[in-house]
Parts: sequence; C-alpha cells; structure tokens
Amino acid sequence: MADPARPLALAAGLRALPAGIWALGFGSMLMDISSELIHSLLPLFMVGVLGTSLVTVGIVEGVAEATAAFAKVFSGTLSDYLGRRKQLMVFGYALAAFSKPLFPLAANIDWVFAARFADRIGKGIRSAPRDALVADLVAPALRGAAYGLRQALDSLGAVIGPLLALLFMFWFANDIAAVMWVAVIPAFLTVVLLLRYVQEPVRAGSGEGVRPPLRLGDVRRLGRAYCWVVGIGAAFTLARFSEAFLILRAEDVGVPLGLVPLTLVVMNLFYALCAYPAGHAADRLDARRLLLLSLLPLILADLLLAVADSPWLAFAGAALWGLHMACSQGLLAKLVADSAPLALRGTAFGFFNLLSGLALLAASVIAGALWQQFGAAVTFLGGAAFAALAALGLLAWRGLHGEED
Repeated sequence: MADPARPLALAAGLRALPAGIWALGFGSMLMDISSELIHSLLPLFMVGVLGTSLVTVGIVEGVAEATAAFAKVFSGTLSDYLGRRKQLMVFGYALAAFSKPLFPLAANIDWVFAARFADRIGKGIRSAPRDALVADLVAPALRGAAYGLRQALDSLGAVIGPLLALLFMFWFANDIAAVMWVAVIPAFLTVVLLLRYVQEPVRAGSGEGVRPPLRLGDVRRLGRAYCWVVGIGAAFTLARFSEAFLILRAEDVGVPLGLVPLTLVVMNLFYALCAYPAGHAADRLDARRLLLLSLLPLILADLLLAVADSPWLAFAGAALWGLHMACSQGLLAKLVADSAPLALRGTAFGFFNLLSGLALLAASVIAGALWQQFGAAVTFLGGAAFAALAALGLLAWRGLHGEED
C-alpha cells in the first residue's frame, strides 16, 4: 500500500528549497530546450544531410563531451580559487548560447564539429561551478532534493526541446536547418534569467580574496570515498554512451524522420518525472543500493534496444534509459558534494566530470565502431555488459559513508 505521507514529504522538500535553486533549475530547462531541439536532429543532419559516417558521429559526440569534461576541471578549480561561481557559470551559458546559430549555418562536418566544440566548452565552463553552487545554496540534508529538482527541470527542457523539434519539423516541412534556428531564442533567455535571479551566497564571495593556487596536496584531500564516486561515475558513463545512438536506433527500426525526436521526448519525460523523487529518496536511503537499482533499467533498456524490431520497443528502451538517468545522475552529484571538502567542491565536480567525459568519449567511439562493424544489436549488448561491470564495482564499494567521507 502506498505511503500517504510521501507526497506531502515531497512537497515539503520543494517548499524548503531556496529561490536560487529554482532559478538554476529553470535556467537549465531553457538551455536544455535549446540544446535538445538541436541534438534531437543533429545525428540525422550529420548522417542524412552531410553524409557523415557512424564512426565520425561517435568521434564528434565523444570529443565534444570530452572537451567539456576538461573545461569542467579548470572552471571548477577556478571557482574554488576565486571563491565565486556565478560569473563563470553565466559565461559558460553565454558561450553555449552564441554557439547555437553555428548549427543551422553548417555546410559540412567541420562546421558541426566547431559548433559542438564551442557548445560543449560552454557546458564545461558552467557545469562544475553550477553544481558546486547548488551545494553552496542548500543545507546538506536537502542536497539530494536540490540536485533532483535541477535534474527534473533540466529533463523537462529535454522533453520540450524535441517536442518543439517535432512541431517545427512539420511546420518547416522537414527542413532541419530551419528548425535549428528556433533553438537560438531559449538559449539567450537562459543568460538573462541567471543574471537576474541567481545570487551568489555570502560565504562564496565573503571578501576573503582569492585562495592559494591548487596544490597536489589539496587534491589528495579529496579522499578515497570521493575516488570511488569518480570511478563509479565513469563506469556508469561507459555503460551509457551518447544519446545520438538512441536517435539512430529509432530511425533504424522504422520511426519516420519527422517523429524521431520522440525518442528523446520519451526518455526525458521519464527522466523529468522521476528525478526529483529519486533525489529526495537519496537524502534518506542507502546510496549504494539506489545506484545498484538504477542499473537494472539501463540493462533492460540495452537488451530491449538490442532486439528491437519496431518503434514501440525503441520507445520502451528510451523510457527505461530515462528512468536510469533519473535514479543515478542526481545521486552521483549529491555523493560528489557530500564527499568533497567545501574549499574543493568546484574542483571535485570538475574532476568527476573529466573522468565521466573521457569515459563518454571512449564509449561513444566504441559504440560507433561496433555499430558500423557488427550492427546495432552488438552495440547495445556491449552497453549491457558495461552496466553489469558497473554493478560489480558497486558491490565491491565499501567507502560510501566510511571514515574518509
């Protein structure tokens, strides 16, 4: 029987979150509307319009994400060094906004690569300071809820973006470049929103001046529990390659070109609906058990996508993929914040995202090569195998709440 107090507890958690968390969430939502409107069509644009190979798609996606991951290390460390996070975060969002017009202007794969590079550099600059700022704005007991809310609103944007892509693909008669121009508007609205409504916490800009440069001894202070979080995050990313392959799989099993963005709509709808409840649960339940449970829908998603022979199976796989993301991403962010010292929180998120980005580069290139050489089924079976390895790593993890936290 369902617990009648659970909805009240969820609502109480939402009311306890400060306005800055909501502004960060809505900023993420607007930028994701822009990004996902483009990304839901970009693989089709690269393969169908520009004639790019699947291996090249994997390389472009992987290099773009790895570039973002490197930028996250420097921006996270710089935000710790300066004691300020908002300026770096807003600059990253602005750079991403200015990259959006490059996509519809692209005449060849080099233009797409440049646009993705600039977009992901912007993401890399903003992500670690933003994630650290979330932790700065709330008490530790509300971190799971705060990260869950941001992820939920971000995923809501990832639902709206592909829906807009569907609408404008119909409106513009499948002219992908014309549809991509629509994405420019919410990207610039994001920058305005964050400038106006996000306030730096007093502690983060308390007049202490800049901090000493990061030293090797500081990195060692992150501790063994943090290293386990980084390792598990990288393993999860290896098991979950670029979402570009979800889009290509949907087209592969017969989804009409104009309806392919529905794949990301389905995935992100489940992500948005489940992210906040999962984050709220992470403040109260055992983290390792929750992470283990989050791997089950990913394994099922990969198996479904491996055998899919109809659009419905592809959509079911995308839904399970979104459920996995909801149950894992906010929780991993909370674990990074919980395991890192306050003075190194930006650095901790930077290194976490670096390793995850490198894992995504490897996973995306491997996925593209497997698909081109052996077909889609082997690609998704490989993802299921990596997910099983991540589960084994979790079973060996004893440092979640140990003495080095």
